Amino acid sequence: MIASIPVDDVAVPPVVADLARGDAVRAVWRNELGGLTFELTGARERRFVKWLPAGARADLSAEAVRLAWAAPFTPVPRVLDAGSDADGSWLVTAALDGTSAVDPRWVARPEVAVRALGEGLRALHDRLPVEDCPFAWDVRDRLTRALTGGRDDPATWHPDHAHLTVAEATARLADVPTVDRLVVCHGDACVPNTLLDDDGRFAAHVDLGTLGVADRWADLAIATWSTQWNYGPGLDDVLLDAYGVAPDPERTAYYRLLWDLTP
Repeated sequence: MIASIPVDDVAVPPVVADLARGDAVRAVWRNELGGLTFELTGARERRFVKWLPAGARADLSAEAVRLAWAAPFTPVPRVLDAGSDADGSWLVTAALDGTSAVDPRWVARPEVAVRALGEGLRALHDRLPVEDCPFAWDVRDRLTRALTGGRDDPATWHPDHAHLTVAEATARLADVPTVDRLVVCHGDACVPNTLLDDDGRFAAHVDLGTLGVADRWADLAIATWSTQWNYGPGLDDVLLDAYGVAPDPERTAYYRLLWDLTP
């Protein structure tokens, strides 16, 4: 399953209907784990509910803690509620001003959006204090998961990696590049997780469930890759220029492979 805006009717989980308390409920996103994001609008404050089915490979309580930690330093959603039941888990956040970078208006103006993505990622990396961050997105932990419980079927890998055997991919991942610069990484710096203001400037980040300290290329490799999926080829250098860093093919290739094979 590929993350996308739902185009069909979506069944609203009972807990989401309860949280709406009579407000209108609109499905705005479906992720690759089968999770759904709903916008709630009406008499109350506009808000969003992320919902994951029971057994999904994610932890919304971890995201709630990370959002609360990051909020004093950078624009992220304000947590209103979080919980779980036998059917799944949920996270309720206050709405932010801005639109997703995959909104049609920005898909039609990709260079504007990509510059904002680069500037926003640099702002995140500069603002969040590494020395005070209690969370890690450690390459060794990710490597262990990739090598012991990851996606070990090349047929499920991105076309960039599908030519590799499991042994070849494992050997490449074992050769971890030296750290360029430690930062507090977003952890999922894909295009949809950046909001832009009406002028096309960076406004905020969302979906910080794996935020943690790591080499900045763990984010940059995926941010640039994601521009290809969402806008088309040829925009990697636009993002890197806006961020303020030269291309690094070695680290980019490593962190894209690690991302592809990490569950």
